[in-house]
Amino acid sequence: MNAQLTPSYKEAAELGKGSFKYAWVLDKLKAERERGITIDIALWKFETPKYMVTVIADQRLTLNRRPRHRDFIKNMITGTSQADCAILIIAAGTGEFEAGISKDGQTREHALLAYTLGVKQLIVAINKMDTTKWSEERFTEIIKETTNFIKKVGYNPKTVAFVPISGFNGDNMLQPSTNCPWYKGWEKEGAKGVKSTGKTLLEAIDAIEQPKRPTDKPLRLPLQDVYKIGGIGTVPVGRIETGVLKPGMVVTFAPANVTTEVKSVEMHHEQLSEGLPGDNVGFNVKNVSVKDIRRGNVAGDSKNDPPQGAASFTAQVIVLNHPGQVGAGYAPVLDCHTAHIACKFAELLEKIDRRTGKSVEASPKFIKSGDAAIVKMIPSKPMCVEAFTDYPPLGRFAVRDMRQTVAVGVIKAVEKSTGAAGKVTKSAAKAAKK
Repeated sequence: MNAQLTPSYKEAAELGKGSFKYAWVLDKLKAERERGITIDIALWKFETPKYMVTVIADQRLTLNRRPRHRDFIKNMITGTSQADCAILIIAAGTGEFEAGISKDGQTREHALLAYTLGVKQLIVAINKMDTTKWSEERFTEIIKETTNFIKKVGYNPKTVAFVPISGFNGDNMLQPSTNCPWYKGWEKEGAKGVKSTGKTLLEAIDAIEQPKRPTDKPLRLPLQDVYKIGGIGTVPVGRIETGVLKPGMVVTFAPANVTTEVKSVEMHHEQLSEGLPGDNVGFNVKNVSVKDIRRGNVAGDSKNDPPQGAASFTAQVIVLNHPGQVGAGYAPVLDCHTAHIACKFAELLEKIDRRTGKSVEASPKFIKSGDAAIVKMIPSKPMCVEAFTDYPPLGRFAVRDMRQTVAVGVIKAVEKSTGAAGKVTKSAAKAAKK
């Protein structure tokens, strides 16, 4: 990696962005680099002693980030929805940490979104420890505060590695640092109470437990983006959530209702004979324009429970942080997998006890912060979602309004769209006859 990184470090230093150098490696667009934030989601890979790791990077989860870039939270959600583990980077600087964990702070919101979107493993990297002169007292204080709020979000702090680092100087990133003799290392509990220990961020990444991959379910692949590549054609990219993707398969995109044949599948510029759950892949499709499909669409096997658009869906919603009351007609933006679409709260069916799930009030007029309810929701545009019990990654969502997360939800049931027959390409028709 070093030969690849050195030019990025030098370039960062020349523009006076030295303290952003690790993020610099992940920032590809010139406009992003000069602003010092990462706008789009970048996919990088690196190898640890145990894993091949794909980094889904945005300004939330890379190093040395300022706390107030709210305009890019949509990309953070898209990236987070694809991850097996989240690395929460916390700035140790006086004032920075406090701003991040305040009621409206970004650190608190990122942890909540990660948990809501199904990322059950967490690493906390406490960055910029060099600016505190490697203060053990400050590190202990931050761990105490962070433990409290991640616990409220849903994480078990005993399963989280807390690592003090300096991203700028590389302390405790790959090798243990001599600047913190008081630091004895991190310890965390894994599955069945098995403990793992280490000192560095790299070791913490290697201690991630590989989730069970649902290869036995039908294919679901939410699109992160769609590219037009000269000499190749249309290449959708995204993370396989369930099932298997193979060249020669006929796939249907929902809600676009387009069916075509997959010509090839690749990951990190290498051809694959099959893509499996957890793989971030690009795949070449025939006779489909970049105008036909887009981010938020979902690809599935046309012959095995193909995805469909949702006319409406019923969800259990928990209101977390809304300044007023939420009633029928409310239409905030929903972030579900890679989709980002306004949905109307068409009907509040019942208010429920969020601990037991039992009904406490039928057809409430309003719900407010702290309440949980069963709600019928109608998307403002075509959207593909699934019941959580069938396809978990496509069945949970965050509700955003006023530039913050106001609620989270889990989809109970989906009423599928019954539209006209969609577009079937010639290659798909030919493949179907084989």
